[in-house]
Amino acid sequence: MAKRPKIESSDIIPRKKKGLGQHFLRDSSIVESMISHVFVDHKTNVLEIGCGDGFLTKAILAKTNCKRLLCFEIDPEWHEFVSKSVVDNRLELKLLNILDKDWKEFEQTQPLVMLANLPYQITFPIFYRIQKCKHLFVEGVVMIQEEVAQKIVAQGGRNYGYVSLFLQHHFALELLDKIPPEAFCPPPKVDSRLIYFKPRFDAIEIKNEERFWKFVKLCFASPRRTLRNNLQATQLDIKSIPEAMLKLRAQQMRFDDFLSIWPLIKD
Repeated sequence: MAKRPKIESSDIIPRKKKGLGQHFLRDSSIVESMISHVFVDHKTNVLEIGCGDGFLTKAILAKTNCKRLLCFEIDPEWHEFVSKSVVDNRLELKLLNILDKDWKEFEQTQPLVMLANLPYQITFPIFYRIQKCKHLFVEGVVMIQEEVAQKIVAQGGRNYGYVSLFLQHHFALELLDKIPPEAFCPPPKVDSRLIYFKPRFDAIEIKNEERFWKFVKLCFASPRRTLRNNLQATQLDIKSIPEAMLKLRAQQMRFDDFLSIWPLIKD
């Protein structure tokens, strides 16, 4: 009987883990679209979050002349797999949860462009991290869940809310390709979307901005309730807000409306 070939550790392909949102892209045209929407030259550092099996990683290295590709992977098995299968001295692959990273350390690696197939459960935490350090980023394209993408760019309707207002205030945003489940292995149960972002530095200055956004979030606490009903449950003094405004639902209000009543709010 012939002997079975010996399997080296580097030949073993790790299993995909649902708990980590591991749905790996298999459509090269989508990767090409991601890369085509950003400008990367020899001075640019690219940030990738979650390399998986290296499908996007290899494409970035092959199709751009980036200075460095900073890649963060939380799964030790896939980190080891990509470390052995992708050989390029521009690649800096870290075994680390990006949410545990001190993003101030990216000061040494700007300008940054982000290209990433984000695990869907960390989409909002990632955008909030970028917002806190947006001076480090030039632009980026990320792949996220279609439903979440629609919430981010909504101007009204059921998808419109606090997230829409907050991210549109801090970023220029554009929906790109819609991606069906069959573009991934294993296929997710939802459609995905590429979304382009570019930090905004011309946004209007808001007095006590952190408190303002907490106020906006309270206004959307129960989207079907009026502004009065949502705010009456708080400690805020809303007596100075016009009655006509208090009768509106937050989803009926634009960003300028929230700005106009913000100076009327008293603790």
